[in-house]
Amino acid sequence: MDKQSYIPYKSIQIDEKEMTQRSKAFYQYLNLRRSVRDFSNRTVSKEVIEKIIMTASSAPSGAHKQPWTFCAVSNPLIKNKIKNAAEKEEYESYNNRMSEEWLDALKPMGTNWEKPFLEIAPWLIIVFKKAYDIDENGSRHKNYYVNESVGIACGFLITAIHQAGLVTLTHTPSPMNFLQKILDRPANERPYLLLPVGYPSKEATVPNFERKPANKVIKWY
Repeated sequence: MDKQSYIPYKSIQIDEKEMTQRSKAFYQYLNLRRSVRDFSNRTVSKEVIEKIIMTASSAPSGAHKQPWTFCAVSNPLIKNKIKNAAEKEEYESYNNRMSEEWLDALKPMGTNWEKPFLEIAPWLIIVFKKAYDIDENGSRHKNYYVNESVGIACGFLITAIHQAGLVTLTHTPSPMNFLQKILDRPANERPYLLLPVGYPSKEATVPNFERKPANKVIKWY
């Protein structure tokens, strides 16, 4: 082990009482998070979006390869192209690809193939995963645990969006190759997730869902 490549870890020392309070407060705050489809066109600063993305990029990754690219889109023309392409794929999915069971599962959410939020939301963050990196000489270098790493980063991203007082929606039109073409991303990148980001509209509503209680999601051993 090369000790020169290591630095001391500076932990935050808190007592158990404060730890309990912090964990409870954070859970209660995150439990307020909801997926929102009704967006306001109210602007959000580039600085806020940058800090949100850099929070996501602090996530752990296989061999510390950080196999992700976050494309932040506010250009109305590009958002229009993305919306039109996404709706084309979504129309095919809702009318020809999805099973009846799948469509029935989506009914409580009130969603359909139309995705106006892709233009209304001030920002779209498109997350790309990188199966491999390409260095300045054009050589390929494999990345490891790419899906797991990018999935964790997306969890950080959604949490950071909520922490900033904004809302989002995990949108995954299938297939998503049109995003690579519209944004002119290189061959080593593949679209992973699309998230509209902004403020909720004044008329925004969300389904009255309840999350599973602790005894349904935790098994103690």
